[in-house]
Amino acid sequence: MKKASLCLEDNFLLEGESIGSEGEAFGEVVFNTSMTGYQEILTDPSYKGQIVTMTYPHIGNYGVNEEDIESRRPFVEGFVVKELSQITSNHRAEGGLKEYLTRYGIVGIQGVDTRALTKHLRTQGAKKGIISTTTHNPKELLKKVQESPGLVGRDLVKEVTCEKPYVWNPQEAASPYPVVAMDYGIKQNILRQLTALGCRVTVLPASATADEVLSYRPAGLFLSNGPGDPEAVTYAIETVRNLLDKLPIFGICLGHQILGLAFGGRTFKLKFGHHGGNHPVLHLASQKVEITAQNHGFCVDIDSIPDREMILTHVNLNDKTVEGMRHKKLPVFSVQYHPEASPGPHDARYLFDEFIRVMAK
Repeated sequence: MKKASLCLEDNFLLEGESIGSEGEAFGEVVFNTSMTGYQEILTDPSYKGQIVTMTYPHIGNYGVNEEDIESRRPFVEGFVVKELSQITSNHRAEGGLKEYLTRYGIVGIQGVDTRALTKHLRTQGAKKGIISTTTHNPKELLKKVQESPGLVGRDLVKEVTCEKPYVWNPQEAASPYPVVAMDYGIKQNILRQLTALGCRVTVLPASATADEVLSYRPAGLFLSNGPGDPEAVTYAIETVRNLLDKLPIFGICLGHQILGLAFGGRTFKLKFGHHGGNHPVLHLASQKVEITAQNHGFCVDIDSIPDREMILTHVNLNDKTVEGMRHKKLPVFSVQYHPEASPGPHDARYLFDEFIRVMAK
């Protein structure tokens, strides 16, 4: 196999073997704690601008297929694993992970100590990084990664959103719950969940205005997940601000952050983010703990929201950060994590039912 090098902006250097496309990949290096679901992770648009490290040591054993994708193509910048399986063993597999990475131009590396890398990121925080199959000189790698752009202040939504409106499942008959979904990098399983509950979902580009949203006469507005710094997506914040008192609104992940900003609050960057399928979240009203799927590097500061009617509903039990909020008077609520899972547990799917109930009122 061809040699590959991984270098972080603080000169943390690992050498291994190439498992994907040849070349160089730049991005913020993060770690994901899910044991399975690598194809859903690769195709999650929220990972645009990031290099993903899988903490589970053996990746790729069940191959890839066209049913488990979450978007039109992989969006990760690079992929890091301890060991790539040389065998694909699953009746649903349509190909191998190595070939999949190569086909879509994803630069990857295996044979590195992912435990040491994860520990470093937990201690020092997420870092800019480079994976290269062409450059291996430590000084050259460090110079390249230090000159690469970071995530703060970057609008990556414009690079993953759809180009024009579309109906997710045009075969569906007329629905009592026509929903407009803002595509900030939406995952397909969110659309599947909404459709399964009887919604007819029209997906709009992230640049859509409030008037464009209302022209579809929706029963509710959904704000999707997506990549990058939420404060950089100013046009989306403005659109949502103009719709706060006009529609029931449900936000997930970046949609949750944009909702907080639309209410006048602030967001901040987490040290190393939350990425994986096993994060405990406390639902304050029921005092039940949900095991959740998460993927975000920014967080809402709920105390910065001037509207005191917006209240905290969910708390992360690892670091006490905000995981959910709702408005006391308006039919508006959101969560930071992923109730649609894919991959991950299904503890929080009740939130889609809650969206239906809010629209029914």
